[in-house]
Amino acid sequence: MNNTLKVSDAELYYEVRGSGPLLVLVGAPMDAAAFAPLADLLAPDYTVLTLDPRGVKRSKLAPRGTSRPEQRADDLAALIRHVDAGPAVVLGSSGGAVSALALAQHHPDVVRTVIAHEPPLDRLIPDADEVLARSEKLMADYLAGDVTGAWKQFFALANIQLPDEVVEMMFGGERDPEQEATERFWFGHEMRESITWLPDVDKLRAVDIVVGIGEESTGQLCDRTSTGLADRLGIEPTRFPGGHTGFVDHPDAFAEALRALLGTVHPRR
Repeated sequence: MNNTLKVSDAELYYEVRGSGPLLVLVGAPMDAAAFAPLADLLAPDYTVLTLDPRGVKRSKLAPRGTSRPEQRADDLAALIRHVDAGPAVVLGSSGGAVSALALAQHHPDVVRTVIAHEPPLDRLIPDADEVLARSEKLMADYLAGDVTGAWKQFFALANIQLPDEVVEMMFGGERDPEQEATERFWFGHEMRESITWLPDVDKLRAVDIVVGIGEESTGQLCDRTSTGLADRLGIEPTRFPGGHTGFVDHPDAFAEALRALLGTVHPRR
């Protein structure tokens, strides 16, 4: 089922498939389409909710609207209450993991478990000031028109090894206008808000939190930020197949790992 839900300053596009306990899959800026293969695999056992975050693709945002983690948390809470199948297990990846953590912090009544897969919480690492300063530069460069230069800086900062020619092939030349709009919204209105967000660890300790890290992400920036969060929560990170986008690159293996995890946390009856 594809539908929309109006909230105070946005219209949210969402999809629901399957039946069973509610499982929410969310990114930022990744949209519902990125999670579709994983959602299809999980739909036989779960009611799977996916969405385009506010301001991204089919989710429309009011003029001068913003995308702070607290706003995205409010959006998720509204959707969970709207589909009336909660409380939910929420798997958030990257910026979506920040959204999911904010949801746990501000709306704990609608969640059973939050799986935060590689949240880019840069303020949790020792060199936060340097990392955030470099992020400010690459965001400014992108918005000034240096698209490939900004992406090269981004991958270098993330410690994701991509040759320059690959970055130029991916982000140079003619591109899909919708993808460009999503990308520009991320650099202009979403990235800073996610990477500077500081979780309230005491509130999160009251919720069932799993911190996920990709098996191929060792040494990357999101490995470090996720480990920092796990350390503060006093828990061990859970390894998932693939890297930062393992749910896209290896959906079958990722679904198997997620089923195994959910079977131990919330066994099906």
